[in-house]
Amino acid sequence: MENLKLVKKTVVHPEKPTRRRRIFLSNIDLGLIAYQESVSFFDPPQINFVEACEKLNRALERLFVHYDFFAGRLVPSLGDGQRLEIECNGAGVVVVAAETETKLSQLGDLMAPKPDFKQFTGFLNEANEEEMEIKDMPLLFIQLTQLGCGGVAFASRYNHCVLDGVAVREFQANMAALTLGKDMMLIPNPDRTMFRARNPPLINHPHHEYSKPIQCKSNATFVQPSIYDRTHLIHLPPHRIANIKKATMRDGKKLNCTTFQAVAAKIWKARSVASGMEDERISTMLFPVDCRKRVVPQAPIGFSGNALIPGFARVSVKELKEEEDYVLVEKVKEGLERLDDEYVRSSIDWLEVNKGVPCREDSFSLVAWWRLGLEEDEFVWGKSKCNTPVSLKPGLVYLLPGLTDEGGLNICLELPNDQIREFHRLMMEG
Repeated sequence: MENLKLVKKTVVHPEKPTRRRRIFLSNIDLGLIAYQESVSFFDPPQINFVEACEKLNRALERLFVHYDFFAGRLVPSLGDGQRLEIECNGAGVVVVAAETETKLSQLGDLMAPKPDFKQFTGFLNEANEEEMEIKDMPLLFIQLTQLGCGGVAFASRYNHCVLDGVAVREFQANMAALTLGKDMMLIPNPDRTMFRARNPPLINHPHHEYSKPIQCKSNATFVQPSIYDRTHLIHLPPHRIANIKKATMRDGKKLNCTTFQAVAAKIWKARSVASGMEDERISTMLFPVDCRKRVVPQAPIGFSGNALIPGFARVSVKELKEEEDYVLVEKVKEGLERLDDEYVRSSIDWLEVNKGVPCREDSFSLVAWWRLGLEEDEFVWGKSKCNTPVSLKPGLVYLLPGLTDEGGLNICLELPNDQIREFHRLMMEG
């Protein structure tokens, strides 16, 4: 990041005073108090960089009149000091303009998280962040960086407890529209009380998707980043995806399944086997499921919070090795289908009682990033070439979109080199 230079750093506030209020955070939200970083890349725009920054700031001022909760801060709840909630106080978000000599052509493949991408969030960490009280931490940081070739990188760092990926997609669509001088695409609704735990809690299901903190044992193969060589990107071209789906035959008939279900089952088996898990271990694959339309009543249009519940599939490694492909796909489908209203309520109540975390023992999470469509929006400085996480957190596997001219999907994961070779072989066989 030696070439990175700060042009301007400001705190952007709503353009007019907003109502002082507090936003309840559900147990789903409270399990996601961590920052998520992503970056989008753009070819050199028609407007100059200074004008692009000005239009971004003006758009954000308008945007935060509606997203006043994003411009607020986390504070202890008035009713329960052990919980956090958002105080809409207009404290604002940090917006940075920066420049670097790095060119798009020097970054190589833009689809995979890599250390070089950290420069695009280089000014989004507070200097004394570890010592700061949570009430003083902005919930959103944005950095617009001009590259040496004239291209642009747009990066964001936001507290995940505020929005899930679906809501981020809507937030970004609104932001893009406002930079172009258009109206908001969708008005956000941040009310999460529909996801409040029942009183008393009623847990009707076993919840293998979660672990109690004191029982959360780490499996080195899955979660320790120090053993990884680097982030790997494995491309699945359209014909390979078609073959993976074709292999899900049952009694001579192809199983009715989606691309995600078929590819997820294949990744589950390949990652568990390649990492050398013992046959008797239970391998758990988690995958976020949007429950906006699964709860009763359904979440309102524009729901701006977290409504992604971990679905899961779990069997022994021995079964993963021996079962037919269609059986594993059925396990993934079951993981999706079990998430009805009652299951979601039970999971929220489980979190209320146990204060747990997503399962981390012999597990990993598969995130269908390509479904978010974050690369589809057009800003005043152009349309994104691609959008990707800045870094890959331990225990995550991303499904990213393939290049426009290639199609297919990219699997982004971290494993030691010897294991990644076996993973690749298993993904391509059959």
